[in-house]
Amino acid sequence: MLAVLISSCASTPFGGLKLHEDHLKERQIQTKKFDSQDEASLLSAAAAVLQDMGYNLDESETKLGVITASKTRDASSAGEIFGKILLSALTGVAQAMDVSQTITVSLVTSKSSKGGYLLRATFQRIVMNSQNQISAAETLLDEELYSGFFAKLSKAVFLEAQEI
Repeated sequence: MLAVLISSCASTPFGGLKLHEDHLKERQIQTKKFDSQDEASLLSAAAAVLQDMGYNLDESETKLGVITASKTRDASSAGEIFGKILLSALTGVAQAMDVSQTITVSLVTSKSSKGGYLLRATFQRIVMNSQNQISAAETLLDEELYSGFFAKLSKAVFLEAQEI
């Protein structure tokens, strides 16, 4: 009996600790190398880009190379509203609708082994419904979102290096 209990404790970890198949691809989308030798100016440029994109800076720790920012936006859509009203009419039960979403971005820098710095950005969102409950929480993996952010950041880093 003791052997069975001990062997059951040595099982594989729960699914939350396993990396999924697309992890490496996602990490490549989220990470860009910058040849800048000044981490503080890289973070300063990143903070400026985030503010230009409508984010409010929540936390900034340049000694650790970390910035977090967020913004709140409307999450309702005409299709969802129509569907929920129709479903409510058919069932007689009020349906919760998505009303707002908070988009959070986290930036982390690390020294590259080939010189310069790596900057990893992760965009996530939490959607709240009309009953003040979380209806969705997810990491955003849209390549256009990340490539657009890194394009703006590359320009900002260049301008800051030229002191423009």
